[in-house]
Amino acid sequence: MQVIQEKLADPNVTLVGLLRDPDQRANLTHLPVIVIVPGGSYTHIPIEQAESLALAFAGHGFQAFYLNYSFISDFQPLHLHPVYELGLAIKTLHQHALDWHIDPNQITAAGFSAGGHVVALYNDYWHDQVATQLQVDSADLKLANVILSYPVISPLLGFPTTEATLAQWTDDPDVLAAEQHVNKNNRPTFIWATTDDPVVPAKNSLAYANALATANIDYELHLFQHGPHGLALANAQTAWKPDANQPHVAHWLSLALEWLQAQKATD
Repeated sequence: MQVIQEKLADPNVTLVGLLRDPDQRANLTHLPVIVIVPGGSYTHIPIEQAESLALAFAGHGFQAFYLNYSFISDFQPLHLHPVYELGLAIKTLHQHALDWHIDPNQITAAGFSAGGHVVALYNDYWHDQVATQLQVDSADLKLANVILSYPVISPLLGFPTTEATLAQWTDDPDVLAAEQHVNKNNRPTFIWATTDDPVVPAKNSLAYANALATANIDYELHLFQHGPHGLALANAQTAWKPDANQPHVAHWLSLALEWLQAQKATD
């Protein structure tokens, strides 16, 4: 497996890839792509967790990447900087489709917590606002699918919890309320969370799912009964405390993989 790091922007925006050679015996020349957008409350990224998530998907036949995006320490207010940086990452994947052995029509962005906020907003804005900001054709920004894991959806739905933190994010919260901007260009979306998440309330996931349903966008929603925030793979590999090892919730990965396969079959 080859590890690559592609610098996208200043100060420290990079796309890290875990690339494998396609198995020629399986008659595969280009592989589907997963782009992990980790959480971290816009203050940091848990690199080890991002790597574990990327490796999990790599083990299922994906060219796996994770995005290091901007924090509130880089820009205040942060506004949509991470969303535009995800756009740079998707554009880069389209540009390197041949040499990285990827299928540009099978790129999925998977966001976790605050990273889910980035991906949900990208899902809303990729075709117009992001394309305009980056001055690129929207075709080079298109995703096949979206995965949202215990996502922040709107700063008006319970996270962040203080006005001071919100001010570091934005001076216009409605722009960051992803459920308010779902439209006909949103991509099929898989969402999962836990109903007793003490950090990011499950009503975030419900609000986005409801907006997708209203816009007639294909989606699948799984709300598990119990589990703390930041579950990642929800197994011993990523459990940051004993209660973060949740075998039932860990089924989210197999469910998401089955969903992705079903989406591919309907393309």
